Amino acid sequence: MTATRVDTELVRRLPKVVLHDHLDGGLRPATVVELAEAIGHTLPTTDPDELAAWYVEAADSGDLVRYIATFEHTLAVMQTREGLLRTAEEYVLDLAADGVVYGEVRYAPELNTRGGLTMREVVETVQEGLAAGMARAAAAGTPVRVGTLLCGMRMFDRVREAAGLAVAFRDAGVVGFDIAGAEDGFPPADHLAAFEYLRRESVPFTIHAGEAHGLPSIRQALQVCGAQRIGHGVRITEDIPDLTAGKLGRLAGWVRDRRIALEMCPTSNLQTGAATSIAEHPITALKDLGFRVTLNTDNRLVSGTTMTREMTLLVEQAGWTAEDLRTVTVNAVKSAFLPFDERSALLRDVVLPGYASALRTSPPA
Repeated sequence: MTATRVDTELVRRLPKVVLHDHLDGGLRPATVVELAEAIGHTLPTTDPDELAAWYVEAADSGDLVRYIATFEHTLAVMQTREGLLRTAEEYVLDLAADGVVYGEVRYAPELNTRGGLTMREVVETVQEGLAAGMARAAAAGTPVRVGTLLCGMRMFDRVREAAGLAVAFRDAGVVGFDIAGAEDGFPPADHLAAFEYLRRESVPFTIHAGEAHGLPSIRQALQVCGAQRIGHGVRITEDIPDLTAGKLGRLAGWVRDRRIALEMCPTSNLQTGAATSIAEHPITALKDLGFRVTLNTDNRLVSGTTMTREMTLLVEQAGWTAEDLRTVTVNAVKSAFLPFDERSALLRDVVLPGYASALRTSPPA
């Protein structure tokens, strides 16, 4: 690929793929304010701009548990059919506006039942909202496809129930499964029965691992539970004694050689203390060592970010090139929980032509 000057305008035009993004962490601030007022929920502020700033500041704690606590207010407004429909539809439109052509959105339906909806009704409603968003985006000339990952909360007891819904809705937009929540102290093998069930039913799943807890979390997610991808996985570097020399330990070698995708989220990792800076974030070294790294937002409201911003930060602070951005985007397509022929079509007909078109109209470096 010819060297091209990569600026924010070019990054905006590039087709993007996001695999790790939470629905309840990506609401529009104005929507949170309006829905909270309608149900009488008290927010830290009712000014949308101030609320957006509050989220980022509150999440900049360096602690995963405190980071998760910021979801109190978004979840509060996602307990009704109206709230779920609106937030799901807007989620899709916001991805489309950011140049995302394929996204996988995840959420835990058990967290949206306080208003009386059943978990099944939550899933049906979210799928309805996502479908409405995709239809509007297509009509506006910015088509985007969104698949759903249902989550079980690892510290509670409804993981198997959520897995059952992933199976029930796999022909209705749900493409996979995950467990989320506080990682340290809640190992994935606690829910081995759910993962064995998903494997028997041929439903793919990813597991949050290697963020707040280290190599044992990643090893258990892969070798005991059978995850096909790892959410975050930044601490796989603990099995690479010298990142510059590239000598891999057994587990790191397994992850790289088996092409297990790492769903990396740089800004979020800074907030939770899993990384110290964008410049030194492991995503760059792991990319250079041949790991299948993907770039993701995690929680767009909570981290004050977008895919365009994540890409731009890596260009500006870690020296990434257009080829690097293309690499992680292709990695994400290859690792999406879609059938092979659909991944191939997405790559051939959308992502690669989109990159070629954007780069043709950009000046050389």
